Amino acid sequence: MSSPLLSICIPAYNRPEKLEILLKTIDGNDPSGIEIVVCEDVSPRREEIRKVVEKFKVETNYSVIYHENKENLGFDGNLIQLVKSAGGEWIVFMGDDDEFIPGAIDKLIVFIKKHRDIVYVLRRYETVHGDGSVENFRYYFGNKFFEPGEKTYEEIFRKSVFISGFTIKRDLIIPHLIDEFDRFGLIQIYWVAELVLNNKSAYFDEPITRQVEDVDYRAKEMMYEEGTQKIVSRPVSLKQSLDFMSGYPKMAMFLDKKYKLNSFSLIMRDLSKYSYPILAIHRNKGIHIFLDYVKELNKLGYNITIYYYLYVVSLLFFGKKFCDFFIMSIKKILGKTPSL
Repeated sequence: MSSPLLSICIPAYNRPEKLEILLKTIDGNDPSGIEIVVCEDVSPRREEIRKVVEKFKVETNYSVIYHENKENLGFDGNLIQLVKSAGGEWIVFMGDDDEFIPGAIDKLIVFIKKHRDIVYVLRRYETVHGDGSVENFRYYFGNKFFEPGEKTYEEIFRKSVFISGFTIKRDLIIPHLIDEFDRFGLIQIYWVAELVLNNKSAYFDEPITRQVEDVDYRAKEMMYEEGTQKIVSRPVSLKQSLDFMSGYPKMAMFLDKKYKLNSFSLIMRDLSKYSYPILAIHRNKGIHIFLDYVKELNKLGYNITIYYYLYVVSLLFFGKKFCDFFIMSIKKILGKTPSL
């Protein structure tokens, strides 16, 4: 039996209802070329997740692989487990609470079949916010192709962090399943850097996935409320955010040392210019908490562009709701994320 072209890989944790919705949005016309791999990471709702997958197996024509981790591996560890469990030529990762846009899978398949020399596809996606507004994450007008090298790595590093729709050649990342960055939640962009430094890559100008937010910037951890069976949302803590943000500079320094590059300052400058979501995530927790968070980001070296300070001041004086509206309006007028 030949290997499938595409492995849709889903790290599952505590969100069976969302996972069920995601599975129903998988609509490729050729099930023989697609497998679905779900790795459950020892969450309190494991049995419910298992039932969702078992039910889907019965109802679908897709090949479905379901794996339950013996111990909690965390986000990065679970992505690595998915790569090991998958058998496709290409991997498409999906967050278990996101969705495919109708018809997008077949469009992506046509694209990667047409361009056999690429190893990574930077995707376009959209976010449906709590108020119903739609934010389009579009980086270029039209498809774009990148030659291998440091310039490409610097250009698409930050743009590759969102996991859903993340599309990459499986066999080429096998040698890079390291645990060097296993606590940052950023292993996927390390794989991108390794591959695009030495291989051709592309941006596909079709929206592939959709995230539907139900709390502030999806910064949540679903958990059982103690002593009940009620699922509640808990915003991400400052420590979790800072652990995540500390991963970028460490990864850039690691790659500079490994390949004798000089990318660190350019990577950090790019992250600083586009740091609004990083900053806004904790604005609604109060001015004092927000300023404490800003101080810690400053220590990590993110305060190196005028844009960073503009975001901080704007969030302080105008608040997150107004700033979100203003930035989304700019993106709608331009038709894509502005080039700063």
